[in-house]
Amino acid sequence: MDYKSAGVDIEAGYKSVELIKGFVGATNRPEVIGGLGGFAGAFSMDKYKSMEEPVLVSGTDGCGTKVKLAFLMDKHDTIGIDAVAMCVNDIVCGGAEPLFFLDYIACGKNYPEKIAQIVKGVAEGCKQSGCALVGGETAEHPGLMPEDEYDLAGFAVGIVDRKKIIDGSTLAEGDVLIGLASSGVHSNGFSLVRKVFEMTPESLDTYYDELGAKLGDVLLTPTRIYVKALQNAMKDGITLKACSHITGGGFYENVPRMLRDGTHAVIEKKSYDIPPIFTLMRDKAGLDEKMMYNTFNMGIGMVVAVPADEADKAIASFTAAGDKAYVIGKITAGEKGVTLC
Repeated sequence: MDYKSAGVDIEAGYKSVELIKGFVGATNRPEVIGGLGGFAGAFSMDKYKSMEEPVLVSGTDGCGTKVKLAFLMDKHDTIGIDAVAMCVNDIVCGGAEPLFFLDYIACGKNYPEKIAQIVKGVAEGCKQSGCALVGGETAEHPGLMPEDEYDLAGFAVGIVDRKKIIDGSTLAEGDVLIGLASSGVHSNGFSLVRKVFEMTPESLDTYYDELGAKLGDVLLTPTRIYVKALQNAMKDGITLKACSHITGGGFYENVPRMLRDGTHAVIEKKSYDIPPIFTLMRDKAGLDEKMMYNTFNMGIGMVVAVPADEADKAIASFTAAGDKAYVIGKITAGEKGVTLC
């Protein structure tokens, strides 16, 4: 009897590391010290000595049950983008620059080529957000997970000068809310999505005219990463007063998190284009509209508050960074919360 017969293949682990080295190396930043294979990732902070009061900002998250679609479609090269996006989008909400990322893959059995595809997506997410992939862990869990399944999570660290933290403390009545378009369902609400649609390879391979694509391709579209958009706005001198990453809990849970006491967000539902995947789910399952706005992003992945006189400039800046941006509402005086009208 040995470890391999117990279900853990150390040699497969070595092969996985060899296969992912190129993907990891493509995310390197000058601050990264050492290479892949050490016990810990090292990152120099020398570049940030000029900050008056540097603050580290961290975030951790996973992809939820969206990974089930990756299993069914046997497509594993984009789910890693979701893992990175869920972390770095949270970090940039506070005005921080993402520095580095680590991933954790738990699997029933280590198939090196599949692990390499997962990490390829993680590396792509890191490149999109400008952070380095400095390490990670792949753990085989024989007897705990089915051999062909895995779970993926990650952890990111960023930095911001304390005086530049975006925290909603200066929000005022009359500020404008700008919504940045999502790329689809992102990585939240998939437990409900999997109830609306039959989760089989055949169902996911079905083409829908209203989507202009196969269902699986639309649902597996990676979460949009908003780091460059917000960084571009900050570079352009736009006053970003507050930000909300629209994840699990949709508008009703996430928008209030960006508000200070005495302020209220009013969002106009018809101010932007709702992607057809959401209307398809609503019509197919007869979903309640309020529940949908309390579950999904409904086409807006990030909400940003700016002064009214900077709204046009902000829209132009976000657009220049490659994102679709809409004026979707405003800040009023009142009890902390959100009204959708």
